[in-house]
Amino acid sequence: MSDIEIGRAKRARRAYSFDDIAIVPSRRTRDPEEVSTAWQIDAYRFEIPLLAAPMDSVMSPANAIALGRFGGLGVLNLEGLWTRYEDPDPLLEEVAGLQGADATRRLQDIYREPIKAELITERVRQVREAGVTVAGSLSPARTKDFAKAVVDAGVDMFVIRGTTVSAEHVSSQAEPLNLKEFIYELDVPVIVGGCATHQAALHLMRTGAAGVLVGFGGGAAHTTRTVLGVAVPMASAVADVAAARRDYLDESGGRYVHVIADGSIGKSGDIAKAIACGADAVMVGSPLARATDAPGRGFHWGTEAHHHDLPRGQRVQFETVGTLEEILFGPSRVADGTMNLVGALKRSMATTGYTEVKEFQRVEVVVE
Repeated sequence: MSDIEIGRAKRARRAYSFDDIAIVPSRRTRDPEEVSTAWQIDAYRFEIPLLAAPMDSVMSPANAIALGRFGGLGVLNLEGLWTRYEDPDPLLEEVAGLQGADATRRLQDIYREPIKAELITERVRQVREAGVTVAGSLSPARTKDFAKAVVDAGVDMFVIRGTTVSAEHVSSQAEPLNLKEFIYELDVPVIVGGCATHQAALHLMRTGAAGVLVGFGGGAAHTTRTVLGVAVPMASAVADVAAARRDYLDESGGRYVHVIADGSIGKSGDIAKAIACGADAVMVGSPLARATDAPGRGFHWGTEAHHHDLPRGQRVQFETVGTLEEILFGPSRVADGTMNLVGALKRSMATTGYTEVKEFQRVEVVVE
C-alpha cells in the first residue's frame, strides 16, 4: 500500500474505519437459522461472539450473569464502583442526575474511594455461583496490585485493558509490568489490549496472551482522539492485527491468538464488519448501555472519564431502546442497528453464504 504525502516532511498510510467499508454479498445465501455465531477461546465456548466492555455503565454482577446466560461474556470492571462500594446503586442514581461539567468532577470524587480486595472476591463469587464464565478486568497500572486477589477469587479469564497496552513499557518512575512473565505465572487465560498495529499486536501475542483487544481512541465515551490526538481507524486496525495473528501462528508453530475488536462498535453492522476484517469476537459498550436494565440508567462512561489528572472520556447519554435480551436477540422496534445485534449478524452471514464465524472472516469487503 503506497503512502500519502501529508507534506514534504511527513507521509502516512491510508487507513479505513468501519464506515468506510461494506460487506459484499456472494452467489450463495443461507437460512439465518442455519448460521452459528459460536466461538471458543481457550477452554471456554460461547454461543455469541460478544464480550461486554468492563465499564460501570454497562456491566454489574447481575448484568454479567444475564449476559453469560444469553451466551456471551460479561467482563467486570474490577476497578469500578462494585469493588469500591458495598452498594453502588445510590451513586449510579446520582451520576444519572448530574449535569454538564459537574459530571466529570463528581465522577473523579466518587472514584477516589479505594478499591477493596474483599469486594473483588465478593463480586467474582456472585458471578461464579450463577454458573457462568467469570471474567474480570484491571488496567495495566493496577494489575500488579490486585491480580492475586482476582485470580484467588476464581476468575476464569483475566482481562488487562487500557487505552493502549504494550508488551514493553518504559518507565523511570516505577517498575513496569512484565507481561510475558506475568502471563506465564498465571493459571488462567489472559486477554490483553488495546493495540492497533501489526507490530504491537505481534509483541502482545508473544507474551502468551490468549487474546488481544484491538482498538483505542474510539468509542462513544472516549475523547482520546481529541485530547491526545491518538486514534486508528478500526477496519484497518483489525485487519492489521489479524495479519499479525496469521504471522504468529506460523512463528509459534500453530498457536492461535484470538483477535477481539474493541472500539467503534456502535451498531450491529459494525459487528459484522469487524468479523469480516478478521476479528474472532467483539467487545461492546455503548450498544449495551442502551439497555433499560443497564446499570448506567441511560448514561455511559468509561475509566477515562474520571481520570484524576487527564480525563480522556466523557459521560454520554443514550436513548434506551429495550432490555438487554431485546438488544441482543430482538425483536427490534427500530431500524438503526441498535437492537437484535445477534440476529443482524446471523442475517449478514446468511446473506453472504457463511454458516460459521471463522468462515465469515473470509468474506469480501469493498471500500465505499
